Amino acid sequence: MMKNALLFVLAFALILAACGAQSDPAKVVEDYLSAKVAGDEQVIRSLLCSEMEANAFQEIHAFTSVSGAHIEGMECARVDDSDVVQCQGKIVALYGTEETEFPLTAYRVVQEDGEWKWCGETAVP
Repeated sequence: MMKNALLFVLAFALILAACGAQSDPAKVVEDYLSAKVAGDEQVIRSLLCSEMEANAFQEIHAFTSVSGAHIEGMECARVDDSDVVQCQGKIVALYGTEETEFPLTAYRVVQEDGEWKWCGETAVP
């Protein structure tokens, strides 16, 4: 069931990306994190800021050596009118037989060519 929901989210993100700019930076971060967990190269590349393009391979393959990677309780919101999106929730992945949790944090977003892009982790202002 969780896999079907993730596939739906990814398909929806692809449709949004194909339809043009996303005006909600929090949604961009949520779509980016979902694509990162799924290893969806097309979505990751479409939402990655130019400053982070050198890290694309690492971002795309971040969870390829684990099994069962998924996001739990993700809720993201832009911090006032800043370039920061604060997220709650966690990424859970199975490394061998050990489950590891990665808490979601704050992420920087930038506008490039009229579209919001994910630009890495940051501190809350």
